[in-house]
Amino acid sequence: MNSRITSKLNERCEGKCELCTTEEATTAYAVSPKNHDTIENEVALCNTCLAALDAKDQGQHWQCLAGSIWNTEPAVQALSYRILYAYKDQEWANEIINSVDLDEAVVNWAMSAYQTQALHLDSNGNELANGDTVVLTQGLNVKGTSFSAAKGTIVRKIRLVPDNTEQIEGKINDQTIVILTKYVKKS
Repeated sequence: MNSRITSKLNERCEGKCELCTTEEATTAYAVSPKNHDTIENEVALCNTCLAALDAKDQGQHWQCLAGSIWNTEPAVQALSYRILYAYKDQEWANEIINSVDLDEAVVNWAMSAYQTQALHLDSNGNELANGDTVVLTQGLNVKGTSFSAAKGTIVRKIRLVPDNTEQIEGKINDQTIVILTKYVKKS
């Protein structure tokens, strides 16, 4: 949802796009599911970033998010995270995501665009949610790394994989990995 930039938003962004920070901001973009009720829900965007939101394969353009993810405004952080998450399989985006520890509410806001009706369930049938803490129910060899995760390892602040209800993401040894839900129990 887009609207004109208010004077307060223009003052906050100093006339520049809050994502790329190079071009003139032309549009107030409300980060869903929120609306234009308050400036805290809006991000000032330039025409280039606005067009890139709806385009595919804009990875080269979105590398600018390495800066905007650190913005102090939660709406800018949420939109940056949401865009980066779409490119999480690319090394540059994954590095940016892992370089910042955002507030759980900001990550939940960002991930709300990916939430579906399907539920992520642990090995005991308990529903999992973003930000939950889980315990591994068996030892796991972690592909692509030089370590394995022992049974009983605690994984905090998990993230649900939106397009696969059998997978979650979590950090073990400062590495973000994908874990099958059948190997975890909610704690």
